[in-house]
Amino acid sequence: MIKEKKDISRQENVLKSPANQLILYNDDYNTFDFVIESLIEVCGHDPVTAEQCTMIVHYKGKCDVKSGSQEILLPLRNELDSRGLTAAIE
Repeated sequence: MIKEKKDISRQENVLKSPANQLILYNDDYNTFDFVIESLIEVCGHDPVTAEQCTMIVHYKGKCDVKSGSQEILLPLRNELDSRGLTAAIE
């Protein structure tokens, strides 16, 4: 009985744990169109979401553009990085 409660508690903690965030940072080199295109191609954003994220990055300096597990976000971060964008997983 006690073991079952511990297992359930452990499962609930996994489900409640916050997902990692892929953060895109502002830079002075890439155009709005390039960033929008990259978010659509790499992160699967629709054009409106990609444009909104790009504006947030521009005005606030960063924006979380995707959430998920480390395994899902790492290839996305690597692809954004290879395009010359600055991104991190937090």
